[in-house]
Amino acid sequence: MFSSSSASLMTEGPVWKKIIFFALPLFFSNLFQQLYNTADSLIVGNFLGSNALAAVSSSGNLIFLMIGFFNGLSIGAGVVVSRYYGARQLENVHKAIHSTLALGILSGLLLNLVGVILTPQILIWMGTPKEVLPSSTLYFRIYFMGSLGFVLYNNCVSIFQAVGDSRHPLIYLIISSLTNIALDLLFIAVLGFGVGGAALATVISQFLSCFLCLNKLSKSPQEYRVSFRDIRFDKPVLRLIISNGLPAGCQNSIISFANVIVQSNINSFGKMAMAGCGSYSKIEGFAFLPITCFTMALTTFISQNIGAGKYDRVKKGAYFAILCSALLAEFVGICIYLLAPVLITLFNSEPEVVACGVTQARTVSLFYFLLAFSHCIAGIMRGAGRSTVPMIVMMICWCIIRVTYITVIVRIVPVINCIFWAYPLTWGLSSIVFLIYFLKVDWMHGREFH
Repeated sequence: MFSSSSASLMTEGPVWKKIIFFALPLFFSNLFQQLYNTADSLIVGNFLGSNALAAVSSSGNLIFLMIGFFNGLSIGAGVVVSRYYGARQLENVHKAIHSTLALGILSGLLLNLVGVILTPQILIWMGTPKEVLPSSTLYFRIYFMGSLGFVLYNNCVSIFQAVGDSRHPLIYLIISSLTNIALDLLFIAVLGFGVGGAALATVISQFLSCFLCLNKLSKSPQEYRVSFRDIRFDKPVLRLIISNGLPAGCQNSIISFANVIVQSNINSFGKMAMAGCGSYSKIEGFAFLPITCFTMALTTFISQNIGAGKYDRVKKGAYFAILCSALLAEFVGICIYLLAPVLITLFNSEPEVVACGVTQARTVSLFYFLLAFSHCIAGIMRGAGRSTVPMIVMMICWCIIRVTYITVIVRIVPVINCIFWAYPLTWGLSSIVFLIYFLKVDWMHGREFH
């Protein structure tokens, strides 16, 4: 018997109810995560001006380039934990959780070192304007000093989600988000620390959420309790985590590398374009919340039910989540299309910044359903232990084809709108490939853990 807790087996009960009730806390978690990230841009843009906003707003692609690989490993860890949890192999659950945390500690320390050293050179490679470069370098170096907190927090969240607990990460994220906003105002508006203060606020808040997660896991039910003295690598389980997480990590890094190249092309249009596109990227982050939460819910649902051998539930859950995610994403896309001028103005009211942000929003927002479909299929494949499939599809469509298109088209037609069109075009391409694979291949079988 499982003890009374927030954890949930997703192998019993109505499919739609399990997915929605698991996805809703994820939705609010991601909402606050986005507030967490957006607070920097809102406060910096209003108190420090467009140069500082450009430095902070261009952060997303570089940060994801550095952190995305390790986030992919945590996704692989979550798949392993949830598969064992669904199959009721509790000794292996214990080994997987502690191997995950050991990997997180090693990854966080490595990312700290690499991020601090390589940040200036990467920003130069991205073509960051000289007037923005000092602020961007300061922001990123402080940010990456908190890498251990970021990586361990994501590992903890993967563990919670793997056992069906999406409520506690939400609570801790709300606390850290509110802390981040308060510290942003204190460091920037009151103490005048500049963009470095924004990065410091984020680091402190992330370590807070990491501490809360670890504290809760150390007091959780025995089935998935963390014992700090047991944090070590179990070689067979570590191999499973890496085999499931490495493709997702490589996919994240490859896609973010492509987006860094895209960002470098945007940078060539000047700091106003950087600020406008950076402002839109924050809005886009909110738009993607339905996609993100259903994808996360799907991965856990698919993995637990395959572990339990309940393939009918796997299929029903997949179809339900794909439909809901696509409809929600498109509804949000329509709202952003209509409200774009108002939303961009929240970050900066300079006409050039607003015009660029609105142009990007109205180019891509009506195609969000394609992005939702691609991410849902990717989540399904990861839950089924086939994480290599989304890696290959997204590497080809979202990296090679996207970068080739932009490299060629910008030289022929040097207009920033051409860059924006790279996203819906490559989303559509990946959706076609995923649909064929989803319908033609028996992806549910042949990936059992031993």
